[in-house]
Amino acid sequence: MGPIETIRVLAIAEYSDLPETWQLIGLHKAGVDLHVICSDTARHRQLLLDAGIKVTWLKFSSRFDFKGRAAIRSVLDQREFDIVHVFTNRSLQNTLPLVKNTPVILIAYRGNVGNLSVFDPISWLTYFNPRVDKIVCVANTVSDYFNGIGFLWWHFPPNKAITIYKGHDLSWYQAAAVPRSTWGVPEEAFLVGCIANERPRKGLSFLVDALPKIAETGLEIHLLLIGTIVGEKTLAKIAQSGLKERIHLTGYRNDAAQVLAACDACILPATKREGLPKAIIEGMVYQVTPIVTKTGGSPELVEHGVSGLIIETGSAAAISEAILQLAQNPQQNAKMGVAAQARIQRDFNTVTTVEQTLDLYRELLDQG
Repeated sequence: MGPIETIRVLAIAEYSDLPETWQLIGLHKAGVDLHVICSDTARHRQLLLDAGIKVTWLKFSSRFDFKGRAAIRSVLDQREFDIVHVFTNRSLQNTLPLVKNTPVILIAYRGNVGNLSVFDPISWLTYFNPRVDKIVCVANTVSDYFNGIGFLWWHFPPNKAITIYKGHDLSWYQAAAVPRSTWGVPEEAFLVGCIANERPRKGLSFLVDALPKIAETGLEIHLLLIGTIVGEKTLAKIAQSGLKERIHLTGYRNDAAQVLAACDACILPATKREGLPKAIIEGMVYQVTPIVTKTGGSPELVEHGVSGLIIETGSAAAISEAILQLAQNPQQNAKMGVAAQARIQRDFNTVTTVEQTLDLYRELLDQG
């Protein structure tokens, strides 16, 4: 192993989002000798090249991608690494066999709760595999999930799963908001945005069920659904909600954050399996007050009554009450929006993410 001052890391990122991309750039700038493997279609791939990072292009076709494994093996054979840091399930499963009998430290990443079981062979081919040295979790709820797994005499090793929050930077979010007039929303209306493709765990049915109660108040409240909504039941509920003319479906958007920036509040009515929801962070950085449920890492993002509202999971009544509370108290809403932005800047910033990742690297190398 090389000296601490020259930590040699192979990062297999596949499709890096902006926080992950800047985490890698930050590690490179901090002096880590970094080589990145990611897809040539990764959205932010040019940032890696502009930073002067060595990149090998690779797009996995499956969990058992033998051509992909050969490409990784080629990189591993060309030089020695101290750490291999993988960021997706698929890259972990393809990398594990290649480092099985090597001294390299293997770090995995986990971004959500669930879908792991002691009875599932895939779990043992990935996160439960004893060859994995550390699992970096996106939120405490994810690391707590790992630490609670066990069956009979076997329990997940303590301290193997840790939390390092994905960091953001307010400078990434300077693009202007998409005008609400794009969807015919009046400037004086109270606009609630929700970024979520339609899946049961996203809880959109509870949000739609909350609309009739909101309609009864007569307040001019509009809802902007950002993402793919295709369910016939959902569309039927919208039509019967009493607010049909005030519910706007944007479809999939590449500029979802800027669409959300035009809103007065944002909501994620998820029922389970959330990590650290980007859909809420993108509202908070634009001073849009968040409403989240008590699931996943959402309560770790929001300070109830200070930087947003935390409500019961699976409750249309709780959703309507929260939206009405903010709509009827504009000064409180504005204050929470400012606090939400400050919360991200203070506690979920990319500088801290890089520092904590470096500390982890040094700790593991010291132990080795």
